Formats: sequence, C-alpha cells, structure tokens
Amino acid sequence: MALASCIALFLVITSGAFVRLTGSGLGCENWPSCGDKPYPEQGFHAFVEFGNRMVALVGIVLTLATWVGSRWVSGLSRWGRSASLAAFLVAIAQIPMGGITIALDLHPLAVMTHFLLGLAAFGLALIAVLEAWSLRDGRADPAGPSWLRQVVTWVGLPVCMTLVLTGAVATASGPHPGSSDDVKRLGLGIVDTVYVHVRAAAVFGFGVLLVGWFLGRLRARYPGLFRIWTGLLVSLVAQAILGEVQYRNALPWGLVLVHVVLAAAIWALSLALAFTLWRPPLPLQPPRRKGRSCPRASLPGSRGEPDRDRA
Repeated sequence: MALASCIALFLVITSGAFVRLTGSGLGCENWPSCGDKPYPEQGFHAFVEFGNRMVALVGIVLTLATWVGSRWVSGLSRWGRSASLAAFLVAIAQIPMGGITIALDLHPLAVMTHFLLGLAAFGLALIAVLEAWSLRDGRADPAGPSWLRQVVTWVGLPVCMTLVLTGAVATASGPHPGSSDDVKRLGLGIVDTVYVHVRAAAVFGFGVLLVGWFLGRLRARYPGLFRIWTGLLVSLVAQAILGEVQYRNALPWGLVLVHVVLAAAIWALSLALAFTLWRPPLPLQPPRRKGRSCPRASLPGSRGEPDRDRA
C-alpha cells in the first residue's frame, strides 16, 4: 500500500507537469467543477486538467488507505506511521492549493507551491515505503560515521532542495506559462535564472561525487547504499545533459517534461540515500554467508529469531 501511494504521488507530479506544459492549466476554468458540470464535456485542455485531478484523487485515497493500514500493522515504527499520516495530509493540502492556483489565474508562485507540495508528499510516501521494507525484512545498523550521515542530511538535502527550487524558478521564467492564455511570469530573465540553477547543480553534483567516494569505502558492507548513490549519479548526469539540450533548443515542452520527471527522481533518490544512511533496510547489506551466526537478533527493529544454539 505504501508503494502504491508513492507511485501514485509520483504520477501526480508527472501529470501536473503535463498540464502546465501543454497549456492546460485553465482547461477547467473553475474549481472543483469543470465548467458547468463536475466533469469535462469537450476539449483537450479540459480533459488533461480533469485527468490530473483524477490522478490526484487516486493518490489521496491511497495515502489515506496507507495511513489507516499503518495503524493496524504491528511493529511498524513511529517513522512509518508519521510519514504515512504526513503524506496524506500534504496530499489533501493539494486540493485547496489547486483551487487557489486556478483562482489566481496560474500565478507562477502558486504553481510553484503546488509543485513543491507534490514533491513533499512524494518524499513522505517514500519514507513510508522504506519503513515498511524494514518492517518486512529487518533493519541494519546505521551506515558510516555519524558526521557523514549528518552532512548528507543537513547539508546535502537542503542543497538538493535549492536545486529543485531554482529549477522551478527557471521554469516559471521560461516560455511555458501553463495556459494558452496570457499568464503573468515572474518577471525574471530566463538567462539569469538558468545561470543560478546551473551553479546550484554544480554544487550539488560536486557533493554527490564526494559522498560517493565515502560510500565506495562502505561498499562491501552496504552495497545497496552504493547502488542508490549510483542511481542518483546517473540521474544527475542525464539531467545535466538534458538541461543543456533543452536550453539550446528553446525549451521544447516534451524535454522540459522529462526534466521535471528526472528532478522528482533526483529528489527521491537523495532523500532515500539520506534516510537509509540512518535507517537502512537489511536487504541493503549483502546476504550473510552460510555457517555464520546472524547478528540480526540484537539489532533494533529486528524480526529475526535468536541463535538457539548459542542460547
């Protein structure tokens, strides 16, 4: 259930970007209905906007089901229950935010807030997935030295948020207003906003490489963490190449859509890496060799059985 809600919230972000980039933001000119009826009668933009609302509704229902289910699961951590509840509440907050965005005729700040709320709900649902994974398969000890975990959490994640935020500002300054009508822009030059965004990406990329060097030293004990980092690096490189291509080709909306999807993936992988450094699910460690005792019973949150022979 946690994984289903996480996927649904990712699709909410994707479909929301599709609404904006196809100029369908005011396809349903009022809210919560679509014109005179609660459903669209005709028109591509109306169906696109209404489709995003339906995807968001599915996400809300799934996050609610996940939270209710988390309260009935024995042994689930407080992290898991709290993240499930927070994901549901933030997903609910998307409803009035959508109405405000339409009422303000797609003001860029309202659109950006709508997008950032989507990322927040997605990240919280991801934490619920990781905690459910640990509940099912067990949890290992925190990975690496404490200072590494502190730096990745309190420095790395804020820099990642800055990267996403500057990207949203650059998009809000570009040629895609979110509606076929004349929507106000932020009043910032696209060249200037992209300049800041690229510098933020460079700082984040350098930090990712440094973290990878330290995780490489932990690779034997936590190969799963290194795989998460590898996915983050690949996504970041692909994002950099795509960003350069789309900028040099006058920002075609299809490439911008892929750019938004990769931005959500980079945020998710960064959050997953930071969280699993503190609370890694046991499968991120290599499987124990036969003939060796399993220390899992002494770890917090373990569901393993004690070593009967040693007892």
